[in-house]
Amino acid sequence: MRRALISVSDKSGLIPLALLLHDRGAEILSTGGTASHLREAGIPVRDVSDYTGAPEILDGRVKTLHPKIHGGLLGIRSKDAHRAQMKEQGIEPIDMIVVNLYPFREVAAREGSTFEEVIEYIDIGGPSMVRSAAKNHAYVAVVTDPRDYGWVMKELEANNCSLGPASRFILAQKAFAATASYDAAIAAWLTDRSWSTDGPARAGGATPRLEVLALEKVQDLRYGENPHQRAAFY
Repeated sequence: MRRALISVSDKSGLIPLALLLHDRGAEILSTGGTASHLREAGIPVRDVSDYTGAPEILDGRVKTLHPKIHGGLLGIRSKDAHRAQMKEQGIEPIDMIVVNLYPFREVAAREGSTFEEVIEYIDIGGPSMVRSAAKNHAYVAVVTDPRDYGWVMKELEANNCSLGPASRFILAQKAFAATASYDAAIAAWLTDRSWSTDGPARAGGATPRLEVLALEKVQDLRYGENPHQRAAFY
């Protein structure tokens, strides 16, 4: 593990994982509040803006949308052409990202939140990094759920600070499920509104034109409608 990028909204349980990565020699890239949180815990970090050479702009709307970030996540390590292009562009490989997203659902559900406030909690850079890392899970680990920190740390400690291909695959599955669920929540919230002369407004009693569901399995069932069919409760 040479390099990890950490940028989270939910900072619970983060410090032990970051300490482990630092103690095992990984360079940690980070942004904004996450970087401050890690520094307060005595963990050295490198600001993403320092690494990319591009400052955070537009009130933080653009921080990690940069070729040096996504090239570091998407580059295929076994391809000579990719390695050559990365070297030519000064792109270092990023071996792990720890990213969770702006709390869109919580802000959207909060009484009194305005349309403009909720819009600002639509995360752009986070899902982009998560998708890049998950696509390239053959080489990159993507951790999106703080509940996974425990077993991830155990494997890092037991495996010379690296995660095996099966673990990276499982994390990629969870990552794409997380971004799909996140986008489903945004789509549901937007579709529950209509345009008026004053701008977007709640549609009232009308049912939404589009309903996107992202469900989590609670348990398997004995069988479906017929004994030979699989079924589960979501």
